[in-house]
Amino acid sequence: MQVQFQSTLADRVDLTGRGLHSGTPARISLLPAAPNTGIVFKLHGKKIQVGPEAVRNTDFATVIGDTNGSKCSTVEHLMAAIAGLSIDNVVVEVEGEEIPAFDGSSANFVEAIDAVGVESQETPRRYIKILKPIKVENGGASAELLPFDAGFRVEVEIEFDHVSIGRQRYAGMITPEIFRDDLSRARTFGFMRDVAKLWGAGLALGASLDNTICLADDRIVNPEGLRYTDEFARHKALDAVGDLAMTGMPILGRYRSVCGGHKLNAAIVAALMADRSAWTVVEAETARRRRGHAEIGAQVAPAYRADLS
Repeated sequence: MQVQFQSTLADRVDLTGRGLHSGTPARISLLPAAPNTGIVFKLHGKKIQVGPEAVRNTDFATVIGDTNGSKCSTVEHLMAAIAGLSIDNVVVEVEGEEIPAFDGSSANFVEAIDAVGVESQETPRRYIKILKPIKVENGGASAELLPFDAGFRVEVEIEFDHVSIGRQRYAGMITPEIFRDDLSRARTFGFMRDVAKLWGAGLALGASLDNTICLADDRIVNPEGLRYTDEFARHKALDAVGDLAMTGMPILGRYRSVCGGHKLNAAIVAALMADRSAWTVVEAETARRRRGHAEIGAQVAPAYRADLS
């Protein structure tokens, strides 16, 4: 079911942790924001408005930035929490250039937001409504957005040649209740065989068994095991929720991904924005009065294209 009104935080949230890739201390503050603000990141006095044009890199994490070189890395788990809890307007103040990793999921963000509460703003919520199928492919991987008026549904299928993963699938509607229960605690994962390569590229410097499911060739290294039997697929779905929130508005549609990741998620957003006939903006409050979604005019489609390599 679609949320009728925009919302923001009821109070300020302060969070401190360590960056997954940088390994350095990271501090953020989440601040309530006025209706129609959207999600805005503030770094060193510079503002980055969340939208497809803000995506700068999708190698192992989603990095946003502006044309002046300001950037913030690993935003996907925070963005997933914001989108998953149906929050429209937040200012994210960032000290450093990376969002804290915490346990490698969205759970800490959800708990912190739940602690202060979410406030309805009595302003009609706006959605990007998918009008026709849009699909991108890269080798054996694919992503597709399809019309679906009942809300936002995510269907993710993954396959890894590892005894602990194999082929997994997650499918479900994205509502605050479902996101909390089914996705928010699903952690990021990585393979021990890739560690040296990542470190050489200056990545995963803050990764540990506290924030990553670590996979040896034949087993899961973490002594506590998994939180869900299909935690790997659920984390990919969590990432998709965060990455697709980069449209800048909630989606009315169905997302299907096969063997995807950050690059493919960014690519489907770019492909959608590039085809103006594939989407429109609708207003929920008007929809309630008229038993349908009323168009409120087009937004300018960003020119951003994602790198599929």
